[in-house]
Amino acid sequence: MLKYILIVVAAGLLSGLVWAESTGNNWLALGFKTPLSILFVITALFQPKVLPKYFKFVFIGLILGLVGDVCLGLPGLTAFRVGLVAFLAGHILYILAFAIFTRRVDWINPVNVLIIAISGCIYLWLLPHLGKMLVPVTSYIVVISVMVAGAWAAFRNSRVRRLGAWFILAGAVFFYISDIFVAHQRFVTEQFYNRLFGLPLYYTAQFLLAFSVGLVKRVGTENRDVQKPLMNKRKNTLISAAEKG
Repeated sequence: MLKYILIVVAAGLLSGLVWAESTGNNWLALGFKTPLSILFVITALFQPKVLPKYFKFVFIGLILGLVGDVCLGLPGLTAFRVGLVAFLAGHILYILAFAIFTRRVDWINPVNVLIIAISGCIYLWLLPHLGKMLVPVTSYIVVISVMVAGAWAAFRNSRVRRLGAWFILAGAVFFYISDIFVAHQRFVTEQFYNRLFGLPLYYTAQFLLAFSVGLVKRVGTENRDVQKPLMNKRKNTLISAAEKG
């Protein structure tokens, strides 16, 4: 029931945010954006902590996303740079989170070539517009590309519960696509459609990752969790029998 309430509230705030963006009033938009971003942090908190380490990485990444959202909603290049760094750090934490579910072999696949090709094309497209932002944006493109590759690597691992793997992959891909609209808005041309498409993609991505906290699980861990106490009990019984003997 709670998850449906969170989704409904998020949808209402997102609708308000898109409307506020259409008015061109940055402060009005920030009034919707801030509580909406706080909500995806709260959503992660309310999920079952299936894997505490994964939760920790994702949760901190979401907080950094909140910081980035607020900074990108403020005027000025300095605020944008701070927001970019916050998102960059958040993606690094997502990479660490996804790496929990990956094996070395999962990272070696032809999809990575596609990711590199797409990111390379985006870089060349943005290059004439970057100016002083060349180094930060280049670093960001590299990190978010690795994040998507990490999500795909986790998805390829058949031992990861499928629903959780889908949430991870969809969240990473939606995040990547949403940032194309952000880059287009910031460096190429300011158009409302960048917000219209980019914002729903971005918030869907963050909420998918927040919900993934309660969905990810390595297949087979349930059996190990049941078998381990039984094995310990049998071991103790054997030791007791040997001591009596």
